[in-house]
Amino acid sequence: MFSTGKTIKQRLRNLEQHLSKENPVLVDAVQSYRHLDQVGRSMGILNAEQSFATQISWWPMISVLGTFSAGKSTFINHYLGQTLQATGNQAVDDKFTVVCFGGDHGTQALPGTALDADPRFPFYQISNELEKVELGEGRRVDTYLQLKTSPSERLRGRIIIDSPGFDADSQRTATLRLTDHIIDLSDLVLVFFDARHPEPGAMRDTLAHLVGDTIHRADATKFVFILNQMDTTARDDNPEEVVGAWQRALAQEGLTAGRFYCIYNPEVAVAIEDAALRQRYESKRDHDLEEIHRRVQGVGVERAYRITGALEKTAHHIEEKIVPRIEFLKSRWRKIVFWADGMLAAMFAMTALLITQWLDFRDGFKWGTPEWWQGSTDNIAWTWIVCLLAATAYVFLHFKVRKFAARRVSHQLVKQNAPGIDLERIHSAFIFNTRPWRSIFMTSPAGWNGRNHKRLQRVIDEANRLVQKLNDSFTDPSGEQSVSVKPAAPLTVAAPAGEEVTAVHTTAQGGHVVS
Repeated sequence: MFSTGKTIKQRLRNLEQHLSKENPVLVDAVQSYRHLDQVGRSMGILNAEQSFATQISWWPMISVLGTFSAGKSTFINHYLGQTLQATGNQAVDDKFTVVCFGGDHGTQALPGTALDADPRFPFYQISNELEKVELGEGRRVDTYLQLKTSPSERLRGRIIIDSPGFDADSQRTATLRLTDHIIDLSDLVLVFFDARHPEPGAMRDTLAHLVGDTIHRADATKFVFILNQMDTTARDDNPEEVVGAWQRALAQEGLTAGRFYCIYNPEVAVAIEDAALRQRYESKRDHDLEEIHRRVQGVGVERAYRITGALEKTAHHIEEKIVPRIEFLKSRWRKIVFWADGMLAAMFAMTALLITQWLDFRDGFKWGTPEWWQGSTDNIAWTWIVCLLAATAYVFLHFKVRKFAARRVSHQLVKQNAPGIDLERIHSAFIFNTRPWRSIFMTSPAGWNGRNHKRLQRVIDEANRLVQKLNDSFTDPSGEQSVSVKPAAPLTVAAPAGEEVTAVHTTAQGGHVVS
């Protein structure tokens, strides 16, 4: 009844074929996502051409966010070892740029449609999301996105997304929507701030969006806050004051834990004449850059855990969040329908009383048979016709009321919740539950039964088993692997634009290094 579409079937098969070469552990995760899809379709959360597996990124992803002058593009260029992104003190790029490994193809710039139409990339069919922001924006995807390739070996096996600055943005709503999208998909989020502006009060809305929502996320550890261009503080030798100002600004948004990484690009840095001061600044910069680069290099490992963790998270989310939410929405819808049906019944009863009084079937509260009715051979037929017409009218109005009540509850749902994939899932499931043939007396959500509950539990158990398999790739609590001469099999990470891989090897001590 709830079949899988041909397109999504082929996409999942292609994904399994790729993962079988790149990371066999994750092949089992694809099958678990199929089980989740069965639950989602039976509950109306997904349609035939949707899958929970396509709503996450299977590529290791790093997103680079921040204000327009924070040095995001300069950092990317320095990391890649080539001038790929335009840089400047003002906003020089108003698009999201997806940067991936290009191999022998070198450096190329491709339009946003290359991302919108390719399911391997994180912005697949993002034009549909833009269309929801404003009618017609989906056709202007090239004004929001671009794809660039680079031959840098540091890109092999990972994707970097460079965001436009948050200030001076005429397309702010769409930009923030895209930002939320890539934050959800990313394994690592580098948030850049400009040390040349030690008083961040003017950027309050940016801080609220990039920081305020972070503290409530289960994956908050993937956020790294970077204070760039710290060389400008050498003149006054006050880096602690600058860092303190930004920390206070973040604390006002609710973020009291964590720290800033303090860096600057040595190629465009301000000259520091004092040797001791220069040594101190360079030592701090190199230490923090090394930590940032280590996080970037290890993003493939985080990707594997993210995908398996998303399985358990989605299963729990369906049972603990979506199901109760649908039950609540159905309860509101049913109350509206019941009240309206009661009013309709009262109106029909009042109309019947008035008509029977007018036709002399009643004398006050006493029923009788008028003279004009007696002796007619069509009395019974007309009685049934009138009753049938009244019943048909009542049923017609009942379904009109159901539809009106569903629209009213849907409108309130959209109005009271922020746009996003979660809202879309709940809204889709609610509409699914208010279909005309779905009885209003059924209180439980459509598709929520013992079979699907067991399916979700199997998915959770499978996710835990996959985490254990991943742990075996990186750890050796019992010490048994260290006795063996043979090294552990590497966990590899595929490059989006090539078969070459970055390998993570287990050391004899049970640790891991990325090569």
